[in-house]
Amino acid sequence: MFGGDPVVEESIYNMIPPPVVPLPKVPVHKSKFPGTVPPSASTFGLSRSVSVKNIAGELKERHLGHQDYRKSHASLGLPPGSFQPDPTKILGKCSKTPKVASLLSVKKSNPELLVPTQLKASFKAPVPKRDEKPIMNLVSSKNFVTANAVENILAAPKKVVQEVPDYLNKDDYGKVPAYLTQIKRDIDEEYDYIRRLQEEEEEEIRNSQVRQLTEDEKNALIEGLKAKWEKVNTDYQATTHITYMDTVGKKIRKEKYEAMLMQIERDIEKLHKRAVIVDVTC
Repeated sequence: MFGGDPVVEESIYNMIPPPVVPLPKVPVHKSKFPGTVPPSASTFGLSRSVSVKNIAGELKERHLGHQDYRKSHASLGLPPGSFQPDPTKILGKCSKTPKVASLLSVKKSNPELLVPTQLKASFKAPVPKRDEKPIMNLVSSKNFVTANAVENILAAPKKVVQEVPDYLNKDDYGKVPAYLTQIKRDIDEEYDYIRRLQEEEEEEIRNSQVRQLTEDEKNALIEGLKAKWEKVNTDYQATTHITYMDTVGKKIRKEKYEAMLMQIERDIEKLHKRAVIVDVTC
C-alpha cells in the first residue's frame, strides 16, 4: 500500500550474510608533554615550605639540588605509598601454605609413611587359594524333612519343674500388708477432714444465730425487768398478810409470785455482766 514500509522481495541471495567490514582504528592520542614532569602550578608532592611548582610550565624537569623540595627519597627511604602491594600481583588462595605432596612423590621419597600402624582384623573368611580345591561329587540320600519330623515325634517332652512357693516362710507372713495400712490411714485422714468441716460449719451457723447485746439494749431490758419486778412485787405484797392459806389457789398464787420474783432477779443479775450473748432465732 502507498505510504507503508517498502516491500522487500524474497531472494536466495539474502540467505548469505554480507561480509563484516572491520572498523578502522583511530590513532591513539599522545600528549606532547612528558608524563614525568608536573603540570604548571602543580601542588602535588610538595612540602609545606613550597606550595606551587613548575609555574613557568617547562617541559623538562629541573633539579635544584639541595633546594629541591620534592618528597622523593628524602633521608628515610622511599616516598609514601611505595610499599603498597602491586595490584598486578594478586595473592592467590593458599599461595603461602605448603602444597600436599602427591602419592607418587611420597612413594619415592618417604615410603615408610604409607605403612599402616595397626592392621584391622577381617570379619570375613579368607578367599580360597588357587591350589585349594573343594571336595566334589558328595551326594546324600537322606531326606531331611522326614528325618526332622521323626526326630521331633520321637523326642521326649521336656520336664518343667514347678516349684511350689512356701508361704509360711515369707518375710511378711502374718503381717498386715503395707498398702492396707496406707489405705486405712488415708480413710482416717478423710474422716478427720470431714469432721473438721462439719464442726466449722456448725460453729459458723452458731455464730450467725447469736449476737452480743449493746449497752442501750441491756439498759432497756434492765429497766423493763425492774418495772416488771415492781408490778409482781406489788401483787405479791398484797397476799403477804394472809397467814392462813385455806385454799389451794392462794398457795399456788403465792408460790408463783415468789418464783417470778426470783427469776426476774436472776435475769437482772445476768444482764449486769460485761458481755451478754442472745440467740436471735428464739
